[in-house]
Amino acid sequence: MTLGYLLIPPPAMNILVVGMDSRGNEGAVARTDSIMVVNVSPDRTKVSILSIPRGLWVNVPGYGSQMINTANFLGEANQRGTGIPLLKQTIESNFGIRIDHYVRMDFAGFVDMVNAVGGVDIDVPRVIEDFSYPTPDYGTIQIRFEPGWQWMDGERALIYARTRHSDDDYRRAERQQQVLSAFVGRALNPLTWGNLLVVLNQSVETDLNVFDLMTVAPTAVFSSGRYNQLVIDRDYILAGTSGPVPNYNAIAPFITENFQ
Repeated sequence: MTLGYLLIPPPAMNILVVGMDSRGNEGAVARTDSIMVVNVSPDRTKVSILSIPRGLWVNVPGYGSQMINTANFLGEANQRGTGIPLLKQTIESNFGIRIDHYVRMDFAGFVDMVNAVGGVDIDVPRVIEDFSYPTPDYGTIQIRFEPGWQWMDGERALIYARTRHSDDDYRRAERQQQVLSAFVGRALNPLTWGNLLVVLNQSVETDLNVFDLMTVAPTAVFSSGRYNQLVIDRDYILAGTSGPVPNYNAIAPFITENFQ
């Protein structure tokens, strides 16, 4: 981290990271399987991650009360290229978080990204077993993770990040944050950058450029392993008419501290 970076740090950046439940020829016209907002604050040398469950009911501008995982689909189904703008607008209007950049990927893009950094090391907290994990051909398989540290390639990390039948969407969101943190740690190695740039150009949709990545890298390096993380789980939701809705009063302190 250079002296100039410390004396005149770049402005904070909020990055929307979206995983698509896209199969076949759906492309971007699909629901979001995971939604995370990552804040990188060079002035405070801090990285924060907020996970928003896909089944949370919010106000989608122009569409009223909807599950947040439909915002991208509704936008893309109405007009191609408007899914991410509608999801950004939804997050900004409901949570008060400005979105500066985005990363959108499907399952194949996720696998490619993890493989590009040589896989990830994950500390599995307990036995995780799923007797009906969904496969791309709409079938199911049985999967199992033993507790403890283990290396995962892209395919295995995807299963770890997606499985939920042994617990719920909230614990799954925690696993997704765990994989993201492990991925960032590996991606900070300059030896992986060539592979990553290829994947970013071919398998992932983003408006981040090389300059943006170089801007956030020093803070990510300095903060590695101690990111501020929150999953909007049962402690942060209320019962709504159609389903769970955010408890904005409970979430506000984390957002104020880490995203504003």
